[in-house]
Amino acid sequence: MTHSPDIPAQSQDAMPAHQHKMDPAPDWHPRHPGVGKLKGKVALICGGDSGIGRAVAVLFAREGARLAIAYLEEDEDARETQRLIEDEGSEAIPLPGDLGVKDNAEAAVAQTIDTFGQLDILINNGAQQWIDADFAEADEAMLRRSIDSNVMAYYFCTQAALPHLVRGACIINTTSVNAFRGNAALIAYSTTRGASLAFSRSMASNLVEKGIRVNAVAPGPIWTPFIPGTMPADKVEDFGTQVPMGRPGQPWEVATAFLFLACDDSSYYTGQTLHPNGGVIVGA
Repeated sequence: MTHSPDIPAQSQDAMPAHQHKMDPAPDWHPRHPGVGKLKGKVALICGGDSGIGRAVAVLFAREGARLAIAYLEEDEDARETQRLIEDEGSEAIPLPGDLGVKDNAEAAVAQTIDTFGQLDILINNGAQQWIDADFAEADEAMLRRSIDSNVMAYYFCTQAALPHLVRGACIINTTSVNAFRGNAALIAYSTTRGASLAFSRSMASNLVEKGIRVNAVAPGPIWTPFIPGTMPADKVEDFGTQVPMGRPGQPWEVATAFLFLACDDSSYYTGQTLHPNGGVIVGA
């Protein structure tokens, strides 16, 4: 079992926050040699600059995929992810922009096609969250930003990608354990993750006859830039200790779920959700 890191108190005044400022650094490193599970494939990873997105990108590169990395504005993290992909012997293009704006989502897909000539895997992973336990005081701008980032971007990227996805392609959406059990301090975020879960199941039914699989991954507490960007510094030290395994997960432990759903190993899966959450039992 991977041991819990010693996480000191810390916070960042940014959302999304920056991986290069985190202590300790999240563990994104793949654990095994690649065997070509994604050889010849092209993946667009939204929110691919850091956290789970970076871990997925590097793992996909090790398995032979070429990558387009879409992100909001975290250029330093994105450049590092691009370097790591290239170190795996693959290719990557960084695509900055707010995917909650339809034109930007369409541009990200268009640049992926222009560069690589195809799109086989769409990962809708980018998101933002804020603590809103005092919901009566929740800021309207924050609520709308959450919906744009966590829901509308998934819609827009999927709409833009669909004309380029052929039989055998797949879409994987990030949702959350909070979509299943709720979270009293993350009401807007949990609501948007419930939307991404319903979106995944609905699109799976919509696209099954076209041979395009749609699935979801619902992480629990994972050590990513979300955490210092969301939580008060003194709460970060206890992050993840509430789950049965007693520790936060690391991004690499989630990336393996995305790889399974992206490759032919999951050819009989659509409309399903995988739960890397440290042992929290939820309804599937």
